[in-house]
Amino acid sequence: MKWLAAIIAAVVQALVALVARRSQPKSEDAKPSRDLRDRLRAKVRRHWIIWLIAPVLLFSGCVGTRTVYVRDGEPVRLRETVRRAKVWVLDADGQPIAGVMDLPEGWYALPVPQDDTPAPAQEKSPAAGGDGRAR
Repeated sequence: MKWLAAIIAAVVQALVALVARRSQPKSEDAKPSRDLRDRLRAKVRRHWIIWLIAPVLLFSGCVGTRTVYVRDGEPVRLRETVRRAKVWVLDADGQPIAGVMDLPEGWYALPVPQDDTPAPAQEKSPAAGGDGRAR
């Protein structure tokens, strides 16, 4: 008799689980929310100018940019002043030392040929008798 009660309990549990699963609402069972749809449409209508102008602005930014390739070794002219540019300058003995200066707008930047590139001198440290600053 216990085996019959176990079978009936199993069948009842399976039916309860099936009924519980089917009784839960699903997205396709819900009625369409006309109020939500109308609010979203009104918001899009209010901001239609943004939806129209945003792609135009994005597209024009991509189209308006132009890249120009400058071959290695060609001079270029500075379009704006470069502040505190790190440069190599020659001292009184003709030795290159590190320096900092502003490069004004309109100046030309020219490459130094590889065979004429001076080897930078070692900066003097305070321990070696120098003050460690470029002159």
